[in-house]
Amino acid sequence: MSIVLSSRRVPAVPAFAVALILVTAAGCSRQSAKERSDTVSAAPAEKSAMATMPGTADTAAPPSSVTLTAAQIAHGGIKWAAATQTLVAGSVEVPGQLVANEDRTARLAAPTQARVLAVHVSPGQKVSAGSGLVTLQSTEASMAQADLAKAQAELASRRAAAAYAKSARDRAERLLVLKAIPRQDYERAIADDELARAGVNQAVAELQRTRSNASQLGIDVRAGTMTLRSPISGVVTTRDAVPGAVVTAGAPLVTVTDPNALWLTAALPEAFASGVQVGSPLRFTVPAFPGQAFSARVQSVSASFDPATRSLPVRGLVVNTQGRLRPEMFARVWIESGARQSLVTVPEAAVQRMDGNDVVFIAHRATGGGARFETREVRIGGTSEGRTAILSGLTPGEAVVVEGAYAVKAELAKGKMPKMEM
Repeated sequence: MSIVLSSRRVPAVPAFAVALILVTAAGCSRQSAKERSDTVSAAPAEKSAMATMPGTADTAAPPSSVTLTAAQIAHGGIKWAAATQTLVAGSVEVPGQLVANEDRTARLAAPTQARVLAVHVSPGQKVSAGSGLVTLQSTEASMAQADLAKAQAELASRRAAAAYAKSARDRAERLLVLKAIPRQDYERAIADDELARAGVNQAVAELQRTRSNASQLGIDVRAGTMTLRSPISGVVTTRDAVPGAVVTAGAPLVTVTDPNALWLTAALPEAFASGVQVGSPLRFTVPAFPGQAFSARVQSVSASFDPATRSLPVRGLVVNTQGRLRPEMFARVWIESGARQSLVTVPEAAVQRMDGNDVVFIAHRATGGGARFETREVRIGGTSEGRTAILSGLTPGEAVVVEGAYAVKAELAKGKMPKMEM
């Protein structure tokens, strides 16, 4: 038998050969499907192996924990100890800042819309009370100058009229004695004299008003400009005025403060707030003078807590006659807070900041000498003698990392990094 294709004749393929070809193709298909299945099943196994590698975030534990091997713990110098409850000293250490004493600070602003003609001081310059700071030119100064000249002219006119009325009264008195005029004319002369004297008094009051107004605005009546003068002796801390600039009423120009008295601001933790009061002693240090302590007294205690930090704002008065301290310096403040209290404390280095929160790391032993470290948010109090008080979030007896906390934090940061797709 033969099959005809076009005009050519091709020999027929035997039936057993066709069957052999079909069997071979089916075997190849089964082998390819098996290889694909093995490849797909290998991917989860690799991911599972990577997830169990030491130093990565533990998938079985919360995302805020990390498991480290014994070698990693030794390399990072990580040590932990049971949290204990101890008596905290009567003084608590908190961060603070030196600021200008607002009771001895003058913030000069433009009294009216004006143009800055000249600025006579620079930041850091010492000035005395009455020193000229800024010279301005404005329509208010011109109007005050005109009002003052008008008042002076009015006073001169009233005085001339009063002099004439006085002479008329004297003449009327002489004529009345001689019976040359009726008494009615004499009484009219007396009334005119008294009216003229009242006019003089009114003109004098108006002149004093215009002079006082010009003085308050610092107006030079001869030049038609106004000069702002320092009301206190001190140091120029800020200068916002620029020659040639046009400023609106109330725009800040120059700030002068007395550096002999500063304020020390601090925030006292809630647990220590009951013992502080006005007059309590303060001790503080600043980075500019390491190893040297300064003293102050509590001047005021806020009537309410800060709702965001749950701390009590405290302000102290610092006597700075030597001028060594300056506003805006950071400080470490020790506040006497009364009797000793029993609180959970940890070394200062055990507390770390993560995602804007204060945290400690709780250690859980694992097999092979390793350990799993869990992140625990805490609310801290003050720091005294290198130990920080824990107000909430930690109970006595829990194993907390006391050394190498930063190394644990670094490993946690690695675990939060996006994983690379394989």
